[in-house]
Amino acid sequence: MTATYPSVQLLIDNQWVDATGGKTIDVLNPATGQVIGTVAHASLADLDRALAAAQKGFEVWRNTSVYERAALMRRAAALLRERADDIARLLTQEQGKPLSEARVEVNAGAEIIEWFADEGRRVYGRIVPGRNVAAMQMVLKEPVGVVAAFTPWNFPINQIVRKIGAALGAGCAFLCKAPEETPASPAALLKCFVDAGVPAGVVGLVFGNPAEISNYLIPHPVVRKVTFTGSTAVGKQLAALAGQHMKRVTMELGGHAPVIVAEDADVALAVKAAGAAKFRNAGQVCISPTRFLVHSSIVAEFTQAFVAYTQKLKLGDGLAEGTTLGPLANARRLTAMAHVVDDARQRGAEVLTGGERVGDAGNFFAPTIITNLTTEADLFNNEPFGPIAGIRPFDKLEDAIAEANRLPYGLSAYAYTRSFKNVQLISTKVEAGMVWINQPALPSAELPFGGIKDSGYGTEGGPEAMEAYLNTKAVAVVGV
Repeated sequence: MTATYPSVQLLIDNQWVDATGGKTIDVLNPATGQVIGTVAHASLADLDRALAAAQKGFEVWRNTSVYERAALMRRAAALLRERADDIARLLTQEQGKPLSEARVEVNAGAEIIEWFADEGRRVYGRIVPGRNVAAMQMVLKEPVGVVAAFTPWNFPINQIVRKIGAALGAGCAFLCKAPEETPASPAALLKCFVDAGVPAGVVGLVFGNPAEISNYLIPHPVVRKVTFTGSTAVGKQLAALAGQHMKRVTMELGGHAPVIVAEDADVALAVKAAGAAKFRNAGQVCISPTRFLVHSSIVAEFTQAFVAYTQKLKLGDGLAEGTTLGPLANARRLTAMAHVVDDARQRGAEVLTGGERVGDAGNFFAPTIITNLTTEADLFNNEPFGPIAGIRPFDKLEDAIAEANRLPYGLSAYAYTRSFKNVQLISTKVEAGMVWINQPALPSAELPFGGIKDSGYGTEGGPEAMEAYLNTKAVAVVGV
């Protein structure tokens, strides 16, 4: 395998094939804006073939020993690790993030697959004592069926492995509609499963028109489970469609993470940890810290240190040596960042650093810190999904928690404090599916990963993630 960017094909029945009619979509390098390859654009006929293969694969996979399933998944994870450097280079070329971040994503993906491989061996039913001593009452756990997964461009590996790990570990077949903007790394990931020896049809990969594919796959009778990572607006549409057909759904949607920096916080730790989390993947992270709520007594110190941290970041091509902040993934993000900054300025806010596009080629936007923000500013109401952070002071911790909870989002939150009392208050009162205190985001495989409120429902981590891929069946037997 080489890191030369390929022409990406569809994966149907363990075969890599062009789309019917040969239709393709150009893939651009966000650092240059230049076309680097193409990806196959699936037709409805291709989707029918993929669904038929998935149904066939499910019947084989569900009847495969959990030990054999785990062994094949671990073999796929080992191949992913062996190929990590080449896959990371593909990921950086198509998505833009620094190569070091891409490598971390790929290797973390292998770890997640391994964790779910083992967790699949712990899918237990139970025996329930009956009222009739001659009866046996059992609770069985069975795979739900074929899974349709819809994944985003910001983490082309990570957002698939969380879904495919739980799906395959539970005994389901997996058909993925991956992002057209970043297709090569998902294709390389699924190739690891094919090369590991999973039966034909157990994994599949398609690309094309997102609305057309989702509107076809979700209602289709072969599909029994839908999992989506993306914006809240699109997630609500897909969840509504799935609900019309009584499909099991997991939704990991948008966030707008608050960061509470209490009066007794370690400012240096807060800047280092939150700064790294903020500018990871150029801020294009659903759990990216965005709304910084800092106690009035330390807001000046924190702001000065945060600006200094930000100005040391090296913006550039993700493949270039020393780059710590890559380009935005597409030109749409540049427009969105400009809107956030313009809105803040019109409302009297101060841009302390950044706030503008850098260069004429590629999608580079300077890391940006904005202060003197009102709560009406766009930055404090809508997820920027880019390298922009806003700072507001507070006097009482309860006020900071109220502001953290003001929005309809509830994916993740962060806090920095030395007080156990504050930890307890933040842990119990902040409305979010994930809260990290005195550390950066560490979404490990063994912990739940998901949100509440408009940030979705269900989880893609921990043993809880398996439940969405399993049916529960009660069986009561009386001897005759």
